[in-house]
Amino acid sequence: MDIWDKEKRSAIMAKIRSKDTKPELIVRRYLFSRGYRFRKNVKGLPGTPDIVLRKYRVVIFIHGCFWHGHEVDGTTPRTNTDFWRKKIENNRKRDERNKEALKKMGWHVMTIWECQLKPAVRARTLLDMEYYLNHTYLARLTPANSRTYETEESTPAIAAEEQTNYIPTPDT
Repeated sequence: MDIWDKEKRSAIMAKIRSKDTKPELIVRRYLFSRGYRFRKNVKGLPGTPDIVLRKYRVVIFIHGCFWHGHEVDGTTPRTNTDFWRKKIENNRKRDERNKEALKKMGWHVMTIWECQLKPAVRARTLLDMEYYLNHTYLARLTPANSRTYETEESTPAIAAEEQTNYIPTPDT
């Protein structure tokens, strides 16, 4: 049983934002401060990703643990449990479909959960995100069949000249 009437509950639920949430702002501010440029909430891509880094071919979804059914921190309300269980399960299925569609289009997909941006683990999460961005970018630039060059064994890999004994001349 809900503690509020239908109109009050509707007003509360209407105030829940889907864009510009606190976790999104944390990630966007970090990316911008590190020099990454991105687009946000791109409607032309499946699932309307929260952040799109076109140069890196990476899309980032920032999911709330409750709404997207995070197995670690997601909880199910004690009231109207059947409705919420179905809703969250449908959200999870939709997320998977969107991620698969993006991968087929050649995008790398990253999901950051709300609980990963708590102060205790935020720095680690943001560094891992940046590592992933750079790693995928460099992997895309380096061809798989790139040619490696090796020096011959007989040629020493020394750039300096051999040791020469210099005899100082007396100053006159």
